[in-house]
Order: sequence, then structure tokens, then C-alpha cells
Amino acid sequence: MTTIQEVQKLSHFIGGKKVEGTSGRFGEVFNPSTGEVIAGVPLATAEETKQAIELAKKGQVEWQAKSLAKKMEVVLNFRNLLYSRQDELVDIVCLESGKTKADALGEITRGLESVDLALSAPHLLKGEYSVNVGGNINAFSTKSPLGVVAAIAPFNFPVMVPVAMTSMAVAVGNSVILKPSEKVPHSALFISELWAEAGLPEGVWSVVNGDKEVVDELLKNEDVSAISFVGSTRIAEYVYQTGTQHGKRVAAFGGGKNHMIIMPDADLEQAATAFLGAAYGAASQRCMAISTAMPVGEETAEKFVSILNEKVRALKVGPYTDEQVDFGPVISKEAKQNVLSEINNSIEEGASLVIDGRNPEICESSEGYYLGPTLLDNVTPDMKIYKEEVFGPARIVVRVPSLEDAIDLVNKHELGNGVTIYTNSGAASRKFTSEIEVGMVGVNVPIPIPVGYYNFGGWKSSKFGEGHMFGPDTVRFFTKNKTISERWPEDQLEQASFSFPSN
Repeated sequence: MTTIQEVQKLSHFIGGKKVEGTSGRFGEVFNPSTGEVIAGVPLATAEETKQAIELAKKGQVEWQAKSLAKKMEVVLNFRNLLYSRQDELVDIVCLESGKTKADALGEITRGLESVDLALSAPHLLKGEYSVNVGGNINAFSTKSPLGVVAAIAPFNFPVMVPVAMTSMAVAVGNSVILKPSEKVPHSALFISELWAEAGLPEGVWSVVNGDKEVVDELLKNEDVSAISFVGSTRIAEYVYQTGTQHGKRVAAFGGGKNHMIIMPDADLEQAATAFLGAAYGAASQRCMAISTAMPVGEETAEKFVSILNEKVRALKVGPYTDEQVDFGPVISKEAKQNVLSEINNSIEEGASLVIDGRNPEICESSEGYYLGPTLLDNVTPDMKIYKEEVFGPARIVVRVPSLEDAIDLVNKHELGNGVTIYTNSGAASRKFTSEIEVGMVGVNVPIPIPVGYYNFGGWKSSKFGEGHMFGPDTVRFFTKNKTISERWPEDQLEQASFSFPSN
């Protein structure tokens, strides 16, 4: 087995160039398809992080002073480079995350949507102007960048999420420090090279690799104005609480327990096919993955599970080098053990094991972190596997007698990221979309993640803070408003006024 001493040592990207780590600490980067160590990622100290912040402050002054036209030229250059080199990036994503090539390409495509939105920054930055609001005073507003902002990204989307978190932040004039997941550092370093080639001034974009020491410095450093985070709900709450305690604007996106409600009038074949990809794609390592099928009525449940059983058994698991596979491994050995534990525990609690994915054939020939698709029926809301997010291919069926019961269960769950309903009834759809308490809602849509020009964000414990990822709200999150009242007095001498100004 390869060890960290035998592989390439990666770097940070600070001040417009790659910078070797000085801490002497390295984390192992694995190829989850084989279990092999492929690189060592430096784990920065708080002092290294402070140095990156100082360079980001200097770079931001130069970047903010540039015209909007020049900023958009750089963003457009970055967009074109990302598009033209996406094949290279696909290989990187597959190597370090285990995704299939089709899934990696889809992720990059969604990331490009965020850059496309960032190119509309000149329009979204426009303020307001009112003439003669009173006393010959004109009032107008402007939007200014915050300064230095930070993004803390997850492993499951090494490209889409970092790009979505940062493109608008750069476009409106901020400097960005990205702390990628230490499990997938290659993608962030590749993106850094694209920004440099696009013409972004030194220091405006930095990548600081590391663990909690880096995160805590970003959360507490007074020169960092805002934090965008994506990860587990537990860590999202920590990031929100710590960041806001230190005066920062924070948008922290946590986990999801996303339901698909299947009505009796739905096309069950179509619904099962939709569930298949939404539930098991990317080895179920998506915060917007559908984890829970909720058929309404026993007859619907029996038919749906029967159709789904056949489809799930046909899924193929394997490495990204095999273009016939439907999904690859989970990210790590620890992740695999966590999923196995959830499956075993649910069986002990009384769930019915429809399909057992604990020992797929590929496990016998590979050291990769593979799990086959598991399907559990007759899961009840009091079971642990229903209450918690499971980041792996163990999906569940919760049977409900009515749409009202389905809505009630979804609304009671502490997580509220995404939900969808499959139905041919407009009345059912209207009731569902009106009463459901979830941030992103689908009707006959398997994964209700919005397009790049709509706001992304869940409700309840799936999101902490008022910011969003994607959409026009990213401009509001990464800027601060200034309102100016302006009057040019005439020649005559004015008298002092001691009353409160009014119109």
C-alpha cells in the first residue's frame, strides 16, 4: 500500500502562486476507487492563514479599484478557461472523489451557471436614484464589496460548490480565500491556476488547505468579513455560531433529509426511475439527494417498491474508468463504515431489507470504498436512519396513508433542504407546494436544485444565516449598501435648523 511519504506533496495557492506549506503536517488524499494514497495535502497553521489574509487585503484594494468592465473581462476569461479545460478537470474530480465522468461533467456544467450569473454583476450592482426627495435633495444608493471573504467547501462537489460560493464574490470586488475539503484539494488548485491565467490580480484568490485550525482562524480573524460554508449540519451550526460571534456575515449550508412523495395517481414507472438517479447518483453523497421515498397508500407502496426493487438491482457499481457504472465509491473508509453502521442499526430497529448492498462483488477485487445500493422498506419516523442524513447509498421507504400525513412528517423533520412530489393532480401539487416547509421544492422533478439564477438554500437546520448560494441573493450577501443624500445649496445664506429633517 502506498504511503504519504511516497507521493506528491501538494501546496497552497497564496499571493497568485503555489506556496509550499510550512507546518510540516500533511493529510492523506486517497483515490476512493482504489483506496490508494495519491497525494499529501499540507495542513496550514493559523499563522499561514493570517499571511494569506494579509495578501488578500492588499489584492482586494487593487481589484476593487478596477472598472466593472475590467472585472467582467477577467470573469469571462475564467469562464472560458473553465469551459475549455473541463475535460482535464473531469479527470481530476473523478480521481479524487470517485465520481463517474458523466457526474463530474454535470457538476462542472452547473458550476459554469454560477459564473454566467457572476457576469451579470454590473446589472445586479446597480443602485437606486431618486430626484428631489425633498428640499432639492437627491438620494441614491451604491453597493460596495465587503473586502476579504472566505469559503469553506465540502468534498462532494469539488468544483460546483467552490465556484458557486466564490464567483459572484470575486465579480463584485472581494478577495476570496477558499478552504477546500482536505479530501479533494486538486480541483481547488486547478481552479486557482485558471483564475491566475484569467488575469485576476495576485492575492484576490487564495486556496489555504487545512483542517479546523484554518477554519477557526477564518472564523475569528477580524479582517475576514463573511463566511460561506457547505457541509454537515453539525459543523454548519458551529461555523454560524462562531462566525457571527466574531461579527461576520455567515451563510452556512448543512445537510438534508430529502423526501419524494409518490401519489396514487402518479406514473409509478416514471417516479421509480426518477428516484433511482436522485437517490443513488454520486453514491448518494449529495445534500440534495433523495433519501426517502414516501408512497401514499399501501397499494401505491406495494407497486412502487416492486418496480423500484427491479430497477435498483440492475444498478452497477464500480470505478469511474468503467463508463458502464452508475455510481462509484463513497469518499473514504470511514464514510463506508458509517453507512454500514446505519444499515445494520436500521435492521435491528425493524426495517425490512429489500436490497442488501453491503457486499457488492467489486469489494472482492478492489480496496476501493464501494457499497452497493441498499433499499430498506417499512422504515418508521422514530428510527435513527429516518431522523439522520445518511451520506451513502442506503435509501429508505416510509409508507404514509395520505398526503396530509406526508406533509406533516416532512414538516416535522428538523432538516428542510429539498422535497419533491410525483403526481398528475394539480390540486395535490398546489396543496403540497403551499403547505410544505422546505426551502427547495419540486413537482415531478427528481432533484429540486434550482438553476444558477435562482437562490439556493434550505430551511430549518439545513441552513444557518440569511445568505444563499446561487442566485441574485449572492450579490446582497457579498456587498454592503451605502445610501447618499445630496444637495447643492443655492447662493443665498441659509438659516440653521434644529428640527428633525423631514420632507
